[in-house]
Amino acid sequence: MNALERMARTPIAALEFTNIVLTERDAQIAVTPKDVVWTHRSTTLYRYRSSKRAYAVPVLLVFALINHPDIFDLRPGNSFVEFLLDEGYDVFLLDWGVPDEADADLGLEHYACDEIPWALREVRRASEQEETTLLGWCIGGTLSLLHCALEPASSVRNLVLLTTPIDTTGSLYATWVARDSFDVDRVAEVYGAVPGRTVDWANKLMKPVTNYWTTYRRLWQQVLAGEARRDAYQSMAKWVADNPPFPGRAYREWITWMYKENRLVGGRMRLRERRVDLSAVEQNLLVVTAGADHIAPREGTLPVLDQVASADVTHLDRPGGHIGLMAGSKARKEVWPHISEWLGERSDV
Repeated sequence: MNALERMARTPIAALEFTNIVLTERDAQIAVTPKDVVWTHRSTTLYRYRSSKRAYAVPVLLVFALINHPDIFDLRPGNSFVEFLLDEGYDVFLLDWGVPDEADADLGLEHYACDEIPWALREVRRASEQEETTLLGWCIGGTLSLLHCALEPASSVRNLVLLTTPIDTTGSLYATWVARDSFDVDRVAEVYGAVPGRTVDWANKLMKPVTNYWTTYRRLWQQVLAGEARRDAYQSMAKWVADNPPFPGRAYREWITWMYKENRLVGGRMRLRERRVDLSAVEQNLLVVTAGADHIAPREGTLPVLDQVASADVTHLDRPGGHIGLMAGSKARKEVWPHISEWLGERSDV
């Protein structure tokens, strides 16, 4: 495109750019059909409809507490759920819902010791299988690991951890929140349920140029060149902007125990008077890390490989960021098939 063509294209591109940004909430995300299996408080367990179930062991997806799990099923053609269903898996989703101030007293134990075990019970009942795969992403991975460490007799056969914080030493996140000047007790006390937008704003400030400039600059360049993918941009933007509250007690415990005190990797975390012993984890284990992850950097996840007792341990490392690894344009070809292959070899009766 020469200078004259660019000048002529600019007014039209400006209108298109503005329209894409201002109508992002109209994007259709998480549209794969599913049914409610079980609910408790704000938590809901879903089962995706499928006529292609070929593997015996069902898969339970667990995401973080600071975003909705729609990222697993972002949009048609770029949906990890859709991919797993096509591969023949029986897929369930644990959705934490939208906590409010009435849920301010919920701690990490509520999720690791109650909701995940109860959801696994309902997965077994609905699927009529005795064993399950537990696949956790981000904080969802940590919560899944806590469950397996506390319940050696769990029904979980396969444990998959996607970009999961384990050892937070030296991480950018720890640099922000582990300092004494960050009063997490005061934050939790004032808010009760910490607003999701507040957490999202803080997360984005870790890479402010990327989040507040580069994203829009890239979209503008694509629009100007006539290469913009409205559906791709809007679906991700809508998901990123939709942040549920973080229950105050869980937020306090997450920041204090994982970042200020780094208890998990040091074997000092306790839930309901029981020590979280990672050496009690014996499930087949797949750990997936992203080379450019600044939320859960590779070096902060890998210590789990040396602490668990699992005889079957696999580490998959790929380029990408904390979310882009699994939801980016290359995930379908470079990440999802490897996860499916690993699961397939461990999901027959």
